[in-house]
Amino acid sequence: MSSRRLHRSITDRWIGGVCGGIAETYGWDPGLVRLLFVASVLLPGPQVIFYLLAWLIMPQD
Repeated sequence: MSSRRLHRSITDRWIGGVCGGIAETYGWDPGLVRLLFVASVLLPGPQVIFYLLAWLIMPQD
């Protein structure tokens, strides 16, 4: 069993690689993760702040 480590993707990135890294870590489709993030931005909340924090905190793969 391999250990999953949350990271930013260096191969599947559009802006910071956060959505691509989440998709790589959990085996999800990166397009779906990006779509869900964009849809969540339409709702009130601090989603963009969380994305920026993840961009700063998550290590690159």
